[in-house]
Amino acid sequence: MAGIEEDILQSEGRVNARRWLVILVLLCAVLGGGGGFVYWTLLDLPKVNAIEEYVPSESSKVFSSDGKLLAEFYYERRTFVPHYKIPEHVKKAFVAIEDARFYHHPGVDLIGIARALVHDLRAGGMVQGGSTITQQLAKMLFLKPEKSITRKIKEAAISIQIEKRYTKDEILGIYLNQTYFGTRSFGIEAASQTYFGKSVNELTVGEAALLASLPKAPSQYSPFRNPDRAKERRSMVLAAELKHKFITGEQYQKALAEPVPTKPHFRKYEAPYFVEILRQKLEHKYGPELYTAGYRIYASIDLRLQKIAEEALENGIFSIEKRVKPGMQASLVAVDLRTGHIRAMVGGFDFWDNQFNRATQATRQPGSAFKPFVYVTALEDGMTAEDMVVDSPISFKGARPGQMWTPKNYDGKYNGAVTLKTALSRSLNAATVRLASRVGLDSVILTARRLGLTTEIQPYMPIVLGASDVTLIEMVSAYSAFATGKKAALIPYERIENRDGIVIEEVRPQLEDILEEGVVSELKKMLRAVVTEGTAVRAKSLGRVVYGKTGTTNDYTDAWFVGFDDRLAVGVWVGRDDHTPIGRKETGASAALPIWIDFMKEAE
Repeated sequence: MAGIEEDILQSEGRVNARRWLVILVLLCAVLGGGGGFVYWTLLDLPKVNAIEEYVPSESSKVFSSDGKLLAEFYYERRTFVPHYKIPEHVKKAFVAIEDARFYHHPGVDLIGIARALVHDLRAGGMVQGGSTITQQLAKMLFLKPEKSITRKIKEAAISIQIEKRYTKDEILGIYLNQTYFGTRSFGIEAASQTYFGKSVNELTVGEAALLASLPKAPSQYSPFRNPDRAKERRSMVLAAELKHKFITGEQYQKALAEPVPTKPHFRKYEAPYFVEILRQKLEHKYGPELYTAGYRIYASIDLRLQKIAEEALENGIFSIEKRVKPGMQASLVAVDLRTGHIRAMVGGFDFWDNQFNRATQATRQPGSAFKPFVYVTALEDGMTAEDMVVDSPISFKGARPGQMWTPKNYDGKYNGAVTLKTALSRSLNAATVRLASRVGLDSVILTARRLGLTTEIQPYMPIVLGASDVTLIEMVSAYSAFATGKKAALIPYERIENRDGIVIEEVRPQLEDILEEGVVSELKKMLRAVVTEGTAVRAKSLGRVVYGKTGTTNDYTDAWFVGFDDRLAVGVWVGRDDHTPIGRKETGASAALPIWIDFMKEAE
């Protein structure tokens, strides 16, 4: 037993001897002695004026078109805050626990080192550190995290240089922006948001004390992992503040009584399906800088419209699932007719559970919502909305030898000669197929391609009734051209600024004339008739002029409505991810159109 005790004493003696050696060497460095060893150690010191070029890794922020924060992109969650915007009571909390003589020493606190040594000798081991805030900053910015006498000498020398060049508040500000607080939070602003869901300028005395308790050991003192130890450490900070008269006794008691946070405030994206598309696009363009450069990205999303869209889909599906078995999905896209800006996008019901975007990634059959491409082709071929087409049985060779394909109308009846307007408004299949046969299937496919459909379109007649898969976003884009005659490039963001507020990219609308004015006018007559006398008469309840087309696929697997007013082109898709039927008689008019109406009613 005596031998063990002797070994322990010898070990503690070596520890204290090393502490004394460090102090002596530091004294030599600071006071000018130290000879060749110190000279050699200081030969390769970095230039501290590099701090003037200090650019911390900072998260990029995405804002809606109406100025609301949608999301952040980051590797290290950090938002730089100038030292003059950090409240005094926050600064004092860190000074109290980390470096009480911060405003009095020249970067190295010899009195603090001596005091720490005395405490260590009394405790029989290393229990107090002697590093100042400036030394901690020097270590963060310029040195490797090694434990050696050489590093301590360099740390002290760099600290003295930093103090000669920068003010105390500048040093403290950089330190607070650089420090790691745990839970993926770098810097005081990100820590404030993560732990308390508020900005640093809103922190209470108690909250500031808790943040000041973290840098020493973020995991050990995390309120989420060790709430009791977090309270104990916070109490130490508050006691230090009271001792140095940074706070009053009343503030001390009030801060002690504050609860510690129980869970982090990880921000969930607004408009998450849209934000993820934007992130992928910008990552491809800007690479890792997207997560470190502190960009301010002004997206095209209108958060008010986005919220309306999300609520309309939620209410619509809730209503449908009263009639059918659960498991429904839906998507909605709204595009500004004048600019091509994407104003709202919902790709499903729970992005955090499933990131599959049904507005952009799901390819589904559009049913009769595809028919306007046939009618546009006919109008460009010289026909008008009042020209006649025969609605009667017609057959074509099927996919297999000897098989025939004969399209039937929804009600099983045929209507003889009807106008193009009637054929489209009533969604007559036989009339539409006859019209497609007249203008040529290849021409219809070319029209669809010209208007922006990029998915594969098989050259078979059933595609004119919507038997070829498409995406919702491309259908909405095409319908925006039906409204204006101009094909607009879809725009997810308007501009990007760097961290200094300088615009580094601005995206302007790109509009291409694609349909003649006369064609647009005739087509709008037909799409208006869909609302006034056809399959979308429910939309008359809006009380204003709107246009559009329903779509329903075989076995009621997909329900669509795509339409527009004088401002927005909006599309809604409803269905199931496994391609099973929604439910009997769940058409575009009964499943998708009510959601579209609810959105348009509030979006006015």
